Amino acid sequence: MQAIHRRARLFVWASLYAGGLALLLLTGSHVRHGSWWLALLARLIALAFFAGDTVRKRSLTIWIFWSMLAGVEAGLDVPQTALHLRVFSDLFLRLIQMIVAPLILGVLVTGIGRHGSSREVSRLAIKALIYFEVLTTLALIIGLLAIHISKAGASPGIAMVTATHPSTDSPTQPPTWGYFLLDAVPANLASAIAENHILQVAIFAILFGVAVGKLKEEQKHPLLAFFDSLTAAVFQLTNLVMYLAPLAVGGALAYVVAHSGLAVMIGLSKLLVTLYAAIMAFIALGMLPAALLAKVPLRQFLVTVSEPAAIAFATSTSEAALPIAMERMEEFGVPGRIVGFVIPAGYSFNLAGSCLYLSLASIFMAQAGGIHLAWESQLLMLWTMMLTSKGIAGIPRAVFVVLTATAASFHLPLETLPLLLGVDALMDMGRAAINVAGNCLASAVVGRWEEGSHLQFGPRAD
Repeated sequence: MQAIHRRARLFVWASLYAGGLALLLLTGSHVRHGSWWLALLARLIALAFFAGDTVRKRSLTIWIFWSMLAGVEAGLDVPQTALHLRVFSDLFLRLIQMIVAPLILGVLVTGIGRHGSSREVSRLAIKALIYFEVLTTLALIIGLLAIHISKAGASPGIAMVTATHPSTDSPTQPPTWGYFLLDAVPANLASAIAENHILQVAIFAILFGVAVGKLKEEQKHPLLAFFDSLTAAVFQLTNLVMYLAPLAVGGALAYVVAHSGLAVMIGLSKLLVTLYAAIMAFIALGMLPAALLAKVPLRQFLVTVSEPAAIAFATSTSEAALPIAMERMEEFGVPGRIVGFVIPAGYSFNLAGSCLYLSLASIFMAQAGGIHLAWESQLLMLWTMMLTSKGIAGIPRAVFVVLTATAASFHLPLETLPLLLGVDALMDMGRAAINVAGNCLASAVVGRWEEGSHLQFGPRAD
């Protein structure tokens, strides 16, 4: 009950601040009359009370949201000072880039090496992986189309973010497929990591993971233990770096608002709407046809997944919903052996919500930088994200790290990343919910595929 009251207060303070901004926009930001001072007072009161609740809550997500509002306010009230706050976002980006290569290396080697033995590649695994790859590819394509339609990154305020830091990579003719294939293979792993060439790191990790999977158990166990420890340590480092996220978001928004006004908020709002519209499109074009083909009873399925999806949405993490999702799908009628394999495997391979966001956010960054990507480059980018997104579900803001890797590989403007982080909490709720619902549906579809028509879905009458 106390948590509900705190959330209600935070909503009130955010609404009061939004009202103060709306009043400022309606009355004009340059004429300091009674309405201007009233709008300023409303915003400052909202920020002060919001900060009080934020200190007591000690939640990174709430701190990021407060810093977002504080950054907007600094850009409005002290623009000359705000122009110098961008250093915090630049520092944060350097720290994130430092993490990317070892994270991708550890996740892919352990994920593939642990399941690389041919003895473990059963008929069930093959069916599940086929379903996973079809649905996640569709999610990537829908995200790509959605951002091309909305053009949220081309909004004037967003485009101004990269105006003072133009890309040093001049447009060239699209490379040939032969060049892509050659460039994907690292001549030297150390140089690939040093240059943050994430596709080369991913290719090495996949091949090395397959090789590890073919070793005898006593040989591969020490290697897997090492890469498990490496991955865990890098995730702990990520958690440490994320403590700087509020400063990065506040500094980036302060700079942008001081430089280009409140137009940046319009672009971020369009991005948020685009993501949720793309999620609805994925449900209609991907999940619904799969459910109908597998003859999954829709109403009963929606009732079954409502609780785990709601947990994922509220906590912004799909990992929190894993136990209840498995329990509910067994109650729904999916055999336990299928639930026990498909849903945990889906947390590595069936990240539809995360894939949708990655393709959408990467094109958003390209639009912000005025970069036109040829279709060949976009296809390669989809393939890269398909590889690098494996194993990231349930890890707070790990999708953001993968996005950083993609941006670095394709020379997208990194200056927009702190802005994306500012609304990441709101987008992460939708990503996590669709990841969980998608994995629950995957267990039902694979169950029908594996068991045939005699499998009966519906709550068990225990």
